[in-house]
Amino acid sequence: MSSEKKTESRDELVLEEDEEEERGNWSNKLDFILSCLGFAVGLGNVWRFPYLCYRNGGAVFLIPYILFLLLAGLPLFFMELVIGQYSSLGPVAAFAQLCPIFKGVGIGMVIVSGITCTYYNMIIAWTIFYTVASFQKTLPWSHCDFARSTPDCYNHEEAAACQETSGSIWYKRVCYNQSMAAEYGITASLAGNATKVIPSQEYFNKFVLDMTDGIEDMGGQRWQLVLCLLAAWLLVFVCLVKGVKSSGKVVYFTALFPYVVLTILLIRGATLEGAKEGIKFYMIPDFKKLGEAAVWGDAAKQIFYSLGPAWGGLITLASYNKFKNNCYRSKILHTLAYFVRKIFFYIYSCYCYTSI
Repeated sequence: MSSEKKTESRDELVLEEDEEEERGNWSNKLDFILSCLGFAVGLGNVWRFPYLCYRNGGAVFLIPYILFLLLAGLPLFFMELVIGQYSSLGPVAAFAQLCPIFKGVGIGMVIVSGITCTYYNMIIAWTIFYTVASFQKTLPWSHCDFARSTPDCYNHEEAAACQETSGSIWYKRVCYNQSMAAEYGITASLAGNATKVIPSQEYFNKFVLDMTDGIEDMGGQRWQLVLCLLAAWLLVFVCLVKGVKSSGKVVYFTALFPYVVLTILLIRGATLEGAKEGIKFYMIPDFKKLGEAAVWGDAAKQIFYSLGPAWGGLITLASYNKFKNNCYRSKILHTLAYFVRKIFFYIYSCYCYTSI
């Protein structure tokens, strides 16, 4: 009994010594698991995965995807967790310690992650912009009556209402009756071949971004976007101001809230017209797609978007674990959560087809 007590006290002492006073450690294991989930759940899952499923034959895309996941994704994921936890260092210092000649690998990870953070924060700024703009009775991107809209803006509802009148033609946001169409030379063929831009795309390009016709016209600053970008960086600062002690608590919201949003979108998609066609498209595989190299390439690339290896983030997150943390168990838990999440995203993809 005394030897067992000595062993337990010695283990407790080791755990206390493993606490990083300068860098800090995760408050608990759930903080680390949720951080890995939050790191993996991003635009690559919400936007890119449904699009790739649609482009690459629906269910058949899961075959190369699961193969690359088992052969490359999960082993790389576990390897980076081990490197980070064992070294308690970031990617640059960790690779330099393992093998000095590989220090450039860590530097490359930091550069790629830095570039990604820059444009991801711009996307967050757009999200903030749209969130503020949505507090209106009528969404401004649901029609063509916003500032900076062009004659190419095409509202399907207005066009359908115009065409209900016998002989009327909808052309460049104007409804021409038979006499007006004959006077101005507007024909059904001309209207059918005209450039049509949906209101949401027109709103984003012309109102949000204020895009010009070419690079020779640089345009001006959109002060609304500047403020939104400042707000995005302030959010990042607030999340990281106390290191893992603050970010470990933020992930309880950032890692779980996307599922709430996707559940809402899933329910909304299930109620749209054409939901059955979307499910049918995704559930009936097109095995001919397996003969295309692009399908396998998309599946391999999506692994890095889904799990996040080779970006440096996993090494950094694992470096805040205690030295004796069972990262293999953490990896198993993350893998189970990952498969549940992928099933959820795939069902979500089925309903995304209804809007295509």
